[in-house]
Amino acid sequence: MARVLSRYVDAIMARVFGHKDVLDLARHAWVPVINGLSDYSHPCQGAGDLLTVYERFGKLKGMKIAYIGDGNNVANSLIFGCTLVGAAFAIATPIGYEIKGDVVAKAQAFAAKSGSHLYFTHDPNEAAREADVLYTDVWASMGQEAEAEERRTVFRPFQINAALLAAAPAHARILHCLPAHRGEEITADVFESERAIVFDQAENRLHAQKAILERLISR
Repeated sequence: MARVLSRYVDAIMARVFGHKDVLDLARHAWVPVINGLSDYSHPCQGAGDLLTVYERFGKLKGMKIAYIGDGNNVANSLIFGCTLVGAAFAIATPIGYEIKGDVVAKAQAFAAKSGSHLYFTHDPNEAAREADVLYTDVWASMGQEAEAEERRTVFRPFQINAALLAAAPAHARILHCLPAHRGEEITADVFESERAIVFDQAENRLHAQKAILERLISR
């Protein structure tokens, strides 16, 4: 299938569940293959996220981005992106929902080259301290629908709300990869506040992905 598609297009963007599907496409295609989302990572989202931080603060190196919630595909791409550009990355997860060890090891290798710092905690307030950005995602991702009710209970203390926002500096901004479940991972008042730049972030996914396509197709 990848070889057939390669005859008709200049690039393939695949949004899949299993990451192996993207790897298989890349192995057999003659054209660039872009991971639009997999259960392992969400790199195009991460590119849009970092563009948004740069747009807002004028830099990436030395920034501190705090991710609150599940150590999922979005968290994986964010830790990779931060450690590649020299931004500090903090993550607060419930016990048992941490970023996987192989991802951490890869991020640590990136951090050793870029000067990034990594912080792992189970305390959202600790992660939010001195953070320039607070980031969250839904508590139950694709394929986890059967766990949704249990996750609502486990993740309740990891909600981004006014109290958690108060633990961060006054200049801190809120990111969310959308769609958001208001009242779960983020409260409606915080989502609607001036400190949330989620719609700038959503727009920047378009611009980031245009840049990725231009870079790959023009090579």
